[in-house]
Amino acid sequence: MRTIHHWIAGAPHEGGTEATTPVHDPATGEVSARLARADAAVVDEAVRTAAAAQREWGATSLARRTEIMFRMRELVVRHTDDLARLVTAEHGKTLDDARGEVGRGRETLDFACGINQASKGEYTAGASTGVDVHSLRQPLGVVAGITPFNFPVMVPMWMHPIAVATGNAFILKPSERDPSAANLIAELYREAGLPDGVFSVVHGDRTAVDAILDHPGIAAVSFVGSTPVARYVRERGAARGKRVQALGGANNHAVVMPDGDIEYAAAQIASGAFGSAGERCMAVPAAVAIGAAGDLLVAALRREAERIVVGPGDRDGVGMGPVITAEARERVIRYTTEAIEAGAEPVVDGRGLAVEGHEQGYFVGPTVLDRVSLDTGAYREEVFGPLLTVVRVDTFEEALALVNSSPYGNGAAIFTASGEYARRFAHEVQAGMVGVNVPIPTPVAYYSFGGWKDSLFGEHHIHGPEGVRFYTRNKVVTSRWPHVDRPVQASMSFPSTTD
Repeated sequence: MRTIHHWIAGAPHEGGTEATTPVHDPATGEVSARLARADAAVVDEAVRTAAAAQREWGATSLARRTEIMFRMRELVVRHTDDLARLVTAEHGKTLDDARGEVGRGRETLDFACGINQASKGEYTAGASTGVDVHSLRQPLGVVAGITPFNFPVMVPMWMHPIAVATGNAFILKPSERDPSAANLIAELYREAGLPDGVFSVVHGDRTAVDAILDHPGIAAVSFVGSTPVARYVRERGAARGKRVQALGGANNHAVVMPDGDIEYAAAQIASGAFGSAGERCMAVPAAVAIGAAGDLLVAALRREAERIVVGPGDRDGVGMGPVITAEARERVIRYTTEAIEAGAEPVVDGRGLAVEGHEQGYFVGPTVLDRVSLDTGAYREEVFGPLLTVVRVDTFEEALALVNSSPYGNGAAIFTASGEYARRFAHEVQAGMVGVNVPIPTPVAYYSFGGWKDSLFGEHHIHGPEGVRFYTRNKVVTSRWPHVDRPVQASMSFPSTTD
């Protein structure tokens, strides 16, 4: 049985405890590997190695850093299929979906290749007589990322390219459910010429997470995951003086106006609800149909859901793979059953799906429920599976109020032909990312990703310009170079810039 080890000091690291965690293939339910689990001593070794490497890396020229990032970008392009196959084998998503994940992650590398422009400071000449002021951004030191299972390549890439390019050393703690892609990324960084120790990987469970949050040598932590854990990471990390950005859960809504293209809206919403088996923080688990759009939308969603082919992610023609674990499958089934018992109408029921030859895999089919009660878990909770609920309202104002009543504020979308309603929705909806006739409004890498309310704990969104600000500290230098023959007199009064 293959064992997946940590990556420290530019090489696999087999030290630490002998404890391991099984890694499963979701399509078969079989154990495919054993994952080493880090204890506090392994995390400490990674931090000490990273700190030593960061001192030199932080002083490395921007030209050298960007050269390495360009090499890394090309290596990721070259190894896209290798990364995608690792993701499919351990996560279950289709190969096309996994390739798309790698591509969107690579866009942050694109941004990091221009870090010399993105991290420029400002300069003011003559702020006072003979006084100039300039600002610069400097790295924090050693930073860490704790990432979820649903995007084992893309979400870490929202973090480490910018952290590394700005001069930090980065320690990644990926999900224990699909860890292999992180080690391949580490190998590619080494091939790109990144100095040993600047990028490390420690695997494990909550023990590793707590060791990262508690370690005094780690200056900042980035996290993406569920809201309860995001809150925990924020509170524990901040209590120990760390800078923390913790992105939490979501329950994104898509509002459908009667004036919109209903067939288009249904196809887009189905893609957002069932792509990657619904295991996306920007998935669309709730559709809000306004007035006459209701019956038409439900009929169109039925057609879209029924045409999706479910099976192993590496099989040609498959549109949706399994969910990540048996527990995840049971959660979808439980929420579906409870909603139907509470009065929801099953439009498409995926609970009884069986995939021939993969009976032990974690499969559940696309499910669409109409007229769902707002009190049920299927609507209120982050199900994180291929379950789409449809709620009906009479007016735009009701729809907007419903979306804004959610404790989450990650993303929201509207499907309409009305510029007036689209603009109102974009300005009035309480969400950090908004789609207009776009189901999954994930920003491109030169913007920043992040939600509102219980979808974000911290002051900074992730990647893009806010990513640069998160991984650096601003410093302002005020300087004066007086002439020897014209001395400047000191004053006991508070200095004024008008002098």
